[in-house]
Amino acid sequence: MASTPMDLDVPDSSSPANGTPSTSLNITRTLGGGLASTAAVTDVIAHYKPNKLLKRGDAKDSRPQPFILSLDYDDPGELLMTSESDETIQIYKVRDGRHDKQLLSKKYGVKQARFTHHSSSIVYASTKQNDAIRYLTTHDNAFIRYFEGHQDAVTYLAMHPGSDDFISCSKDNTVRLWNAGTKHETGVLYLNTPYLAAFDPSGQVFAVGSPMSGSILLYDHRNFDKAPISEFDVVESCAAVTGDNLIQGWTKLEFANDGRSILLATKGGGHFLLDSFTGSLKTYLRKPESGGTRLAPGEKYELNGGGAPGANLESSGDCCFTPDGRYVIGGTRNGIVIWDTLGPADDKVMDPLHVVEDERPAAVVATNPRFNFLATADQDLVLWLPDMHA
Repeated sequence: MASTPMDLDVPDSSSPANGTPSTSLNITRTLGGGLASTAAVTDVIAHYKPNKLLKRGDAKDSRPQPFILSLDYDDPGELLMTSESDETIQIYKVRDGRHDKQLLSKKYGVKQARFTHHSSSIVYASTKQNDAIRYLTTHDNAFIRYFEGHQDAVTYLAMHPGSDDFISCSKDNTVRLWNAGTKHETGVLYLNTPYLAAFDPSGQVFAVGSPMSGSILLYDHRNFDKAPISEFDVVESCAAVTGDNLIQGWTKLEFANDGRSILLATKGGGHFLLDSFTGSLKTYLRKPESGGTRLAPGEKYELNGGGAPGANLESSGDCCFTPDGRYVIGGTRNGIVIWDTLGPADDKVMDPLHVVEDERPAAVVATNPRFNFLATADQDLVLWLPDMHA
C-alpha cells in the first residue's frame, strides 16, 4: 500500500527485418514530484505508488460498476482512454488527474479502443451488431468511417508507431491491414487463430501471435504478402521452463522499444520474454501468484472456469514494457509487480524485482509514453506515480 493517502478524483530504424537493434532510445522523460526531467526510469522504478483513483463524471453509487476492458494513452501522454463493459469510452486528462469526457457506443459496443496519432481520433472494435471497426472523432463524437471485412469478433488492434496504419486480428482467422484514410483494407492474411499482433518500434515489421499453433510470425510490413521473415516456435523455445500456456491463454504481444525483445503475455503463471531476432527464450517472468481471471483474446468463456467477476471478459493484457524497454510491469490481484529484464535469472526463470501491493486488482496495465505515470484498472482506474519520499 502507498505510504501517503491516494487522491480521489471527483466527478529510429532498428528492426528485426534488418538486424540492427537500436543502441540508444533517445527518450526525453518528464517526471512528477519535483524530479529533473532527465531522470532515468531506473531511478524511479522502485518508487511507484498508487496516487489517484480516477472517477468517471457519471459515477453513481446505485449503478453497477462496469469493468475496464482496455487502456490507451495518446502520443503526447496527456490523455488516457478506457473502453468499458457498459459500452462507453471514457477519456481522462492525465496531468490534471480528472475525467474529461464520455463517449457512448450503446448500439455497437466497444473494446480495444486505440488512439490514432491524432489525439482527437480513435479506432475501436465492436462487440455487437456486426464486427466492423469504427473510426471516431472524440471532439464531436462523430464517426469518420467504418472498416468492414471481418466475419467474426475482432480480438486485437495494433497501431503503427509512426503512421495511421493499423492491424486487426479476428476469430475469423484473418489478419487485416488498414490505413485510417480509407475504408478498404490494404491487405489480408489468412492464418490459424491469429489473435494477437504488434508492430516493432520502427514500424517495418509486425508480429502475429497464433496460440493454437504455438507460433509467432514476423512479417515485413511493406511485403506482408510474402512469406513471413521469421517464424518462432513458442513450444520449442519455452517448454523447458514451463508447460503452462504454450498454446493457449495468450493475452498480448509487445516489442520492447529497443527492438530486441518481444513480450508474450499470458493469463497463466508467467510471461515469456523472447529474443526478437532468434525467437529464443530470454526469460520467463514468473508471477508471484496464480494467473488472471479474464479470458484470453479469442478464448471461450467455458474454458475460463466461470464464476469470478469479469471472467467472461477478454483481457487486453495485464503487463507492458516501461518506455525504456528495460522493465516489465505486471498486474496482479493485489497491485503490481516489476521485473528487471537485465536482472539475474535462475535457469531463465525470473521473479519480480519489486512487488507493490494495492487493494485494487490490476487486470489491465499501461505505461505513459511521455511521463513517468502508469495506469492500472479492473473496475477501478488507478494512476500510479513515483513517490521518492515514501
